[in-house]
Amino acid sequence: MAALVVSLRALRADPLRSPAVRWTAALGGAVVVFGVLMAIKGAAPISAYTSMWSSLSSNRSMESVLVKATPIVLAALAVAVPARAGLVNVGGEGQLLMGGIFAVGMSRAIGDAFPGHSALIALCLAGAVGGALWAALAVLLRLVVGISEAVTTLLLNYVALNAMFFLIYDPWKDAHGSGQPATPALPAGQTFPMLGSSTVHAGLVLAVAATAIVWWALRSTRWGFQLRVVGGNAEAARRAGLPVGIILLTAMLVGGALAGLGGVAQLAGTEFKLRPGFLATYGYIGFLASWLARHHPLKVAFAGVVLAAISIAGDSLQIDSALPAATVNVLMALVLLAVFGWGARRVVPT
Repeated sequence: MAALVVSLRALRADPLRSPAVRWTAALGGAVVVFGVLMAIKGAAPISAYTSMWSSLSSNRSMESVLVKATPIVLAALAVAVPARAGLVNVGGEGQLLMGGIFAVGMSRAIGDAFPGHSALIALCLAGAVGGALWAALAVLLRLVVGISEAVTTLLLNYVALNAMFFLIYDPWKDAHGSGQPATPALPAGQTFPMLGSSTVHAGLVLAVAATAIVWWALRSTRWGFQLRVVGGNAEAARRAGLPVGIILLTAMLVGGALAGLGGVAQLAGTEFKLRPGFLATYGYIGFLASWLARHHPLKVAFAGVVLAAISIAGDSLQIDSALPAATVNVLMALVLLAVFGWGARRVVPT
């Protein structure tokens, strides 16, 4: 009771010290700035925002948000786990792609040999391994050569993208397709089933389970504690006897595996084949979601859903307001900058 009284007094003395007030003001400021930018481009801000909100009012729209959020949440968790150890994983885009590539490779290898859901499990395992191995390259370069993982993970995104282009343009191209570069579609037995009568696939369950497991592991296990120690002060952790290199490696492996599962979720739940636009920008949106939520797993999942909703609603900006398709990315960036620049709680020296 005394603590509540103190908090209320502090809020009356300085309302801006309240996190809720700061977040509301920060997000409101982002909305206002984005409205000004839309007005400069000749669109009516109030009409555009009304159209965005209306586009999310139907059940089908919300189902689309959950479908889009599934790989985004897994990509965001791939950033959040290494971040606990002080690593900056900008490679979610490439790790998602490698998850999809390894899953397609597994599908081609097993054909119809695995019955029932065994094939889908094999695809998930292959995708997780592909994402983990791709992430491991970056952390090994840091440990052995001293190159920042922020640089290597970013550059490996382009390597993964070109690896996919090579495969879909030549060895894995569908010989019986329309001539466009793409792999053959997955067999029906290797796709995620739908949840009930909705258009949401079971990959959403995978994302929810991954969020819960990551939250529990970071909060309640020895490994999670070690990640926090290394992330706080790696040199002190090394002097205390912790195997810092192994801890960093496992953090990045887990992060890459989560992103790889995101690639499988998109492949087996939505697109069913590799194509040039497969998972484009999903990894970067996941990066924004993790930083927006300060790498807390539950908040990361919520941020992923919010950014997916903004992305889905942003389609109306192109249709109804004649704005470029990339305009919605500006709104996402403004939200992130507003929260970082003013929404976060400031510590005032005493």
